[in-house]
Amino acid sequence: MPALVNLVARSGAPGLRAAFAAAGLDGIRPAQAVALVPLAAGGLHASDLADQLRVTRQAVAQAVAALERHDYVVRGPHPSDARARIIELTPKGRHALRVMRSNALDVEKRWRDTLGEQRFGELRETLVALLATDTGESSEPERRYPRGQRQTATDR
Repeated sequence: MPALVNLVARSGAPGLRAAFAAAGLDGIRPAQAVALVPLAAGGLHASDLADQLRVTRQAVAQAVAALERHDYVVRGPHPSDARARIIELTPKGRHALRVMRSNALDVEKRWRDTLGEQRFGELRETLVALLATDTGESSEPERRYPRGQRQTATDR
């Protein structure tokens, strides 16, 4: 069953790649794009980003380097620690987040149309329960939105 869940999760990558291409966003892969999501709420230190993504600092360093090369993020000075750097979204990075959000809503709509409202809701509840079992979190993870975007009815 975990392999099936993983396959479903990865099945969205081709659509996201196509959405990035249609939006004129180059040099970004879906696996790297995930690193943009926690930055929507503001800049983070690389170790904090790694913690939020639950990946190694090395993985974050590689993703951030690629995203920085293509102008999705920028590293700037930490406001209170001259030795530290903060990773922040650029306008292009915020645009990529909007494309990701739109693509995610399209995927949810397809799933909702396929499963029907009740089964879709049950799927969401089941996934949240499984996540809680694996992470110890008791509720759905907090959703963060790029500045200017708000929660929609499909998010609830």
